[in-house]
Amino acid sequence: MICNMCAKKCNALRDKNSACGQCGMPQTLKIAHYQLFKSEEPCISLNKGSGAIFFSGCNLNCVFCQNYEISALKKGKEISISQLAQIFKELETLGAENINLVSPSHYALQIVESLKLYKPKIPIIYNTNAYENVETIQYVAKYVDVFLPDFKYVDSNLSKMFSNVSDYYVVALRAILKMRELKQDVFAENGKILQGVIIRHMILPLCIKDSCDVLKTIAEHLPNTRVSLMAQYTPFAKAKEIKQINRKITKREYQTVLNEYNRLGLDGYVQDLTSATTDYIPKFKFI
Repeated sequence: MICNMCAKKCNALRDKNSACGQCGMPQTLKIAHYQLFKSEEPCISLNKGSGAIFFSGCNLNCVFCQNYEISALKKGKEISISQLAQIFKELETLGAENINLVSPSHYALQIVESLKLYKPKIPIIYNTNAYENVETIQYVAKYVDVFLPDFKYVDSNLSKMFSNVSDYYVVALRAILKMRELKQDVFAENGKILQGVIIRHMILPLCIKDSCDVLKTIAEHLPNTRVSLMAQYTPFAKAKEIKQINRKITKREYQTVLNEYNRLGLDGYVQDLTSATTDYIPKFKFI
């Protein structure tokens, strides 16, 4: 497999034994965990929880990632395409409100093949860091109902410092615009999202201006798109060694960004500061 699935376009040879490219993963599927997960946005978790599947590896490997063990250290268990299809079926049987594919970009082809084997009768959510190829988004859109992208940065210095890519803003905006073009919002009477786009942004300490710039960009280019403003930042892994982000956000930082969110008239979901805890991180079963 010559891989150009994500925006890095590594042209890397990924086969069963070759862990290479920006994601550092082989062609073989690898997951760290799956479960009914009740800590997502209300329209996603709803009553019974989202059927989250956590894929190992990532094409960004952010220094502050709360899933660092599986994203950067790439811990997990190899499974087949048919086994992934069985996991879809198992989560659906357990009552999952949806299938939530967490960090799916580098396995987009394999995920589609699994969905061809078994397509659940519940929404499929593509939960991504938004460092995506537009072509990949177009490809998966036939099988995915909801796009759940991050919008991490506007400032290229920050994206280079924390995620090792200087073009994040351009890539993410282009990808999310394509998601918005492909999926209009559809909600059930009980508030459950059936189709659409929700953008996540997590506030980082000492990065308040950039958070406000992200929100302004969304208001200007992606009007009427729901925004999930996240205050859960807690320093993990390498972030503990970086003075700028080796702490949680302050009440003042939080309020500044929240004021901008409200000033811009954005709609969606807002975490409070009590979310800055490790309590919501799953215990990965396959590491």
